[in-house]
Amino acid sequence: MTAILVVDDELSMREFFTILLEKEGYDVATAGNGDEALALLADRHFELVISDIRMPGMGGLSLLEKIKETQSDTPVILITAFASPEDAVSAMKCGAFDYITKPFKVDEMLNIIKSATKRTAGSSPTPEAEVRPEGDFSEIIGNSPEMLKIFDLIQRIAPTPANILIHGESGTGKELVARAIHQHSKVANKPFIPITCSAIPETLLESELFGHVKGSFTGAISNKKGLFEMANNGSVFLDEIGELTPLIQTKLLRFLQEREFKPVGGTETIRVNVRIIAATNRNLEEEVLAGRFREDLFYRLVVVPLRVPPLRERKGDVPLLVNYFLEKYSSRLGKKVMEISSYALKVLMDYDFPGNVRELENVIERGVALETSNIILPESLTISMHRKRKESTGAAEGSLFAAVQDEEELYALGLDEVITRMEKNIIRHALEKTGNSKIRAAELLKVSFRSLRYKIQKYGIT
Repeated sequence: MTAILVVDDELSMREFFTILLEKEGYDVATAGNGDEALALLADRHFELVISDIRMPGMGGLSLLEKIKETQSDTPVILITAFASPEDAVSAMKCGAFDYITKPFKVDEMLNIIKSATKRTAGSSPTPEAEVRPEGDFSEIIGNSPEMLKIFDLIQRIAPTPANILIHGESGTGKELVARAIHQHSKVANKPFIPITCSAIPETLLESELFGHVKGSFTGAISNKKGLFEMANNGSVFLDEIGELTPLIQTKLLRFLQEREFKPVGGTETIRVNVRIIAATNRNLEEEVLAGRFREDLFYRLVVVPLRVPPLRERKGDVPLLVNYFLEKYSSRLGKKVMEISSYALKVLMDYDFPGNVRELENVIERGVALETSNIILPESLTISMHRKRKESTGAAEGSLFAAVQDEEELYALGLDEVITRMEKNIIRHALEKTGNSKIRAAELLKVSFRSLRYKIQKYGIT
């Protein structure tokens, strides 16, 4: 059984945790103060310590420091009825697993306890293990229903020679999906050649794709094989295919129809067997209707369509991605930042990530680089706040704090409702300004953390 030590000077809290945790199958021991807790910790091993912060004698923060000196791997959850930003920051910097304010929701507390005990028990699977139901999907991180559908589709379409069109927003990982398709295909041991269509001028793109012969244009000092010839019997990944010019679209269409081409300036016809995996962040059907993309080419490419969902549609994968990037950049930057606080994770979970997985990766890389402790705190997160939200309160546009649009609405609503609206707008603005950090927002508004938390719950602010 997983052993948990509960430290609180109030008998009622010790009894509450004992009943709650034993019902969940945990082995529970209790202590009335920090000294008693240290004595118990010296005699036996606990997978988790839950401690009140304010107690007579040794408080929770001092106990946390003592535990980390001798048992650095033991997670400690601190709880308090007198929340303050200073205590929260100190707790996280000293290595607390989480910082919870009373009164707390039982379900939330149990979820935090499960997360903490999984880590110490070593039963928490690595991101790689969780995202690979069958086979290897390289660095595609996710186990949400949306991503499991992608994995299943990859396994079904990869062995076929059909052309595939991957569509999805920028930063969703379309090239990773394309590589996974190739790796699960029958030609996995053959070349996989990616090319970004928008990165090469039209005058050079034809040469890149089909090659050229010596002297065919200025600078052609020797014969050069094109990517299609180099990828013979393998796969070519054409990223941002919606950016192709009409001329290249025509030449690509002919290649897809005949599976042959002539190098620029050449007369010899070259036949190859290449699978085309294309990707775009545009709606190609709309591009076809607008006359900017050839309809016949579109249907040649979209034999099998595959949509990669944006990160906002698979928020359940955010914790997995965060853990993966924490490990990646802690190793790369020579840091030991291997955890993220629940507050910081909530900031990320509440954010829509217009830049998708690529943006999340950049946020975590910056967070690891900036963090001085062993855990990512909200203040180490740098996320874009350029998106303006339209408040359901009907606040006047152009003003962050306006509660009414005109005098008529003011007197129709009454003073109490107008003040409530204004207070909600101010709290929303403070949260946006601080990256959804309640601790920093409370400091900014010069109110207690507990008071701000109460108002956020009261007004249903998300």
